[in-house]
Amino acid sequence: MADVAKKAGVSTATVSLALSSTSSRIPEVTAEKVRAAAKELGYLPDVTARTLRTGNSQLIGFISDEVTVTRFASAMVRGILDGAERAGYDVIMTETGHDTARFEKAIRVLEARGVDGIIIGMMASRSVRIPKLRRQLPVVIVNGIAEGRHSVLPDEYRAGTVAVNELVSNGHRRIALIGRHPLQRGDSFTVNIPVRLAAIDDAMSEAGLEFVYEVQSEVWEPEVGYDATLEILDNSEGVTAILAANDRLATGVYQALKDRNLKIPADVSVMSFDDEDLARIVRPPLTTMRLPYREMGETAVSELLDLVKGKSIEESPTLLTLPLIRRTSVAKL
Repeated sequence: MADVAKKAGVSTATVSLALSSTSSRIPEVTAEKVRAAAKELGYLPDVTARTLRTGNSQLIGFISDEVTVTRFASAMVRGILDGAERAGYDVIMTETGHDTARFEKAIRVLEARGVDGIIIGMMASRSVRIPKLRRQLPVVIVNGIAEGRHSVLPDEYRAGTVAVNELVSNGHRRIALIGRHPLQRGDSFTVNIPVRLAAIDDAMSEAGLEFVYEVQSEVWEPEVGYDATLEILDNSEGVTAILAANDRLATGVYQALKDRNLKIPADVSVMSFDDEDLARIVRPPLTTMRLPYREMGETAVSELLDLVKGKSIEESPTLLTLPLIRRTSVAKL
């Protein structure tokens, strides 16, 4: 610290204040000079000493069930890392899969490391049980829910409504659906998808429409989309659009239509949800609703740090918009 102070031309006390994200007692120009000097010298604060001095470790824990090993969800990790860096925090990440014992161990390890708060991010949006914490520790859930904890969720109801309206406003009336879950197994299974499907049904009803054909499945992979599309084509007439529950199903739709010598969107339009990388790669590029993973991660950090500072936030989940990514897979009739 003394070397940083010497290079920046300030006292060690000023260095300490400048490197604390919670301090506003020194001018920003001075703080920036100190941070630049610390970066140039490769200085890293002593976390243990800082925790003892300030009561804060400037560490956030992030527990993932599959987020860190899922390519198209990596934006959530990026959002958490960027949000933490802007606030002067570092992130300790751990991957637990769906193993309850590993999850509980991760909680205990992060508690022992003295993190200021924990973010729990989930690929499969579900309800999670958090073991009793050994100390008061703020927790925010991303893409899921937990009793007594704040959540950041995608606004699935709005997304379902916008998706249907995109098709209807382009003149589509004979629409098929792929991906409705045949059974609803409660919050432990999924908290988001029933909301999305309820919105889809409401929007169809509002437009005075019913799906001309549906294929149900709780598996959302390309082969399911392929088989479902052939089933739709063999059992219904005049379908002008297929709404797939996610992009992976939609890629199967694309292949099935190609194998039947049908062009997208001239013969059949296709729309889906998620905006994975493949949605930009397929031809024609896929119109879809983008899951705001990065924004969810950034929002989780912001709200967690509000809790760390003792601020109160609403009990109801924070809902983030899924933007409509309009490409060229939906034709105007």
